[in-house]
Amino acid sequence: MSQSTATFVVIAEFQVPAAAREEFLALCGYDSERSVADEPGCHQFDVVTIDDAPEVVTLYEVYDDRAAFDYHLTTPHFQKFSEGLEKYGVTTTQVRFFTRQFPK
Repeated sequence: MSQSTATFVVIAEFQVPAAAREEFLALCGYDSERSVADEPGCHQFDVVTIDDAPEVVTLYEVYDDRAAFDYHLTTPHFQKFSEGLEKYGVTTTQVRFFTRQFPK
């Protein structure tokens, strides 16, 4: 990752029904893999969970800039992810945007 250019960070949090957790995690993994592999502006895409709150899934994504994230929203793998939200009954609890200050 070029730390001098990848400065746009997205943290998205989701509430996932217990019955759909494994399927949703697999879908997140697919979106993560394709984002880093197929999008030059996506440098990191982590899928994380909380040990004592298995219903919460959080995505931590690092892009060059807002334009790179906006491009992400147009990709086929994001479309599949977006469709999965409804399919699995997942609720988006929050999406926050950050500018990384350090490291530069």
